[in-house]
Amino acid sequence: MTTASPHAADVLVIGWGLAGLVAATEAAAAGKNVIIVDQEPRTNLGGQAFWSFGGLFFVDSPEQRRMGISDSLDLARQDWFATAGFDREEDHWPRQWAEAYLQFAAGEKRAWLREKGVGFFPVVGWAERGGYTATGPGNSVPRFHITWGTGPGLVAPFQAAVESAEAQGRITVLPRHRVTALTSTAGIVTGAVGEVLAPSGAARGVLSSREVVGEFEITAAATVISSGGIGGNHDLVRAQWPANLGTPPTTMISGVPAYVDGSMQPVAQRAGARVINGDRMWHYVEGIQNWNPVWPNHGIRILPGPSSIWLDATGARLPVPLFPGFDTLGTLAHLRTTGHDHSWFVLSQKIVEKEFTLSGSEQNPDLTDKDVRLLLRSRLGKGAAGPVQAFLDHGADFVVRRTLDELIAGMRALPGGEALDADTVRREVEARDREMANDFTKDAQIAMLRSARAYRGDKLIRTATPHRILDPENGPLIAVKLHVLTRKSLGGIETDLSGRALGADGAPVPGLYAAGEASGFGGGGVHGYRALEGTFVGGCLFSGRTAGRAAAAAV
Repeated sequence: MTTASPHAADVLVIGWGLAGLVAATEAAAAGKNVIIVDQEPRTNLGGQAFWSFGGLFFVDSPEQRRMGISDSLDLARQDWFATAGFDREEDHWPRQWAEAYLQFAAGEKRAWLREKGVGFFPVVGWAERGGYTATGPGNSVPRFHITWGTGPGLVAPFQAAVESAEAQGRITVLPRHRVTALTSTAGIVTGAVGEVLAPSGAARGVLSSREVVGEFEITAAATVISSGGIGGNHDLVRAQWPANLGTPPTTMISGVPAYVDGSMQPVAQRAGARVINGDRMWHYVEGIQNWNPVWPNHGIRILPGPSSIWLDATGARLPVPLFPGFDTLGTLAHLRTTGHDHSWFVLSQKIVEKEFTLSGSEQNPDLTDKDVRLLLRSRLGKGAAGPVQAFLDHGADFVVRRTLDELIAGMRALPGGEALDADTVRREVEARDREMANDFTKDAQIAMLRSARAYRGDKLIRTATPHRILDPENGPLIAVKLHVLTRKSLGGIETDLSGRALGADGAPVPGLYAAGEASGFGGGGVHGYRALEGTFVGGCLFSGRTAGRAAAAAV
């Protein structure tokens, strides 16, 4: 084992996800020398944001106005705070971060990104629709803006800025450097020490070795922790599982690579930082096993349109308003009461063609590669999009059959399928279809489907024309087994509005900052208990920018 020569910089950034790249580029733009370290090989520059769909939350944007959407800061504030449900003493700074982020999303956020060359898909999506009252959780209007180029398109300008500054000698990037402790002098954080891991040729997202070949030491006047969350560490997810979501699942799949392990949380705490709201987390209930996995236990989230029938493991339909795309954590809380770790979508070929989108940059080659011809063919043409068809052909969780009896038999043949009651499934599906006979209905999901198509974006690419699922003309029938998919930490290192890490006494820890998921996307939990979607990479942008500018100003 070798000990590397000490490194020195004005600003040290730990973690090269989106928040870290933004913090580093902001500090370098202010004339500071910056070092970025990460435990992974350089192929992973950009972190989890690279794999993302690149959804961004804007308020009263040009894209919204062109789609006929009337939005306002007051309406967005109403939605955010109703969804967050802040109710703890620890929510002092998260509340202030929420207000600051809303001002950013309604103000300079879009123009700032446009100046960097980031563009947006013109159709605005409607995620987390709520389905409760005006003061309940959810987005009152569509606000989900897809980055043209998805996650890679969002990472690209900041990666380019890092590489440009690196060529000029203002940023140094050190892959395979795992921080094990922060160093302090007279109570001031002065950098970090850690282990140098063996070089790795692992591709992006692929599990890399943890062989230690050396040690390192870095001194810095300011240190920014931007090391991400805990979603790849299922043991830690279960240990911090919130009581309000019931018991943690026995089996889960991973929506993030294994390196999202939470290893910097105890390091930050030993240096005096306070980690709050650790029991607040954001996991999806529409997870499917990736037929072509990159990382261990790799899962993909279905971004569902609103038409699929959602059944629990026994075949009972989920209660109002737990329809696809309406209330992620409300659905998770309900499903945890069923005693099973999975649920089901039942749908038709017409629904899968119109409504199924898969989360992630690699699952959306048309948007990621900015391929207009492929986009028109995949989103508006006949047949399922290529990545969706691949899951229909190869996915372990997909059942495709001609008749309902055959479909139920296929569902029961999958692991855990024995819990399914065939009579219950048949009753739910047939009863739903009877409601399609005329324009009147007592089925809230059908009424919502008809209403949703009044929005041009839903009618164009997101919501299938309401129809009887069992009509052979709409077939074949499809069932999808759904798993809990780990994803985001909503809590993290408590920070003030400058991104300074705070200690147990509420005072800043001198020399220490935090950003991104490591800080709960700002303040230690800017989302509260629930999120509105399009707010995760946006929170990385905002908190990374804030911490990078503040760290640079302080040195």
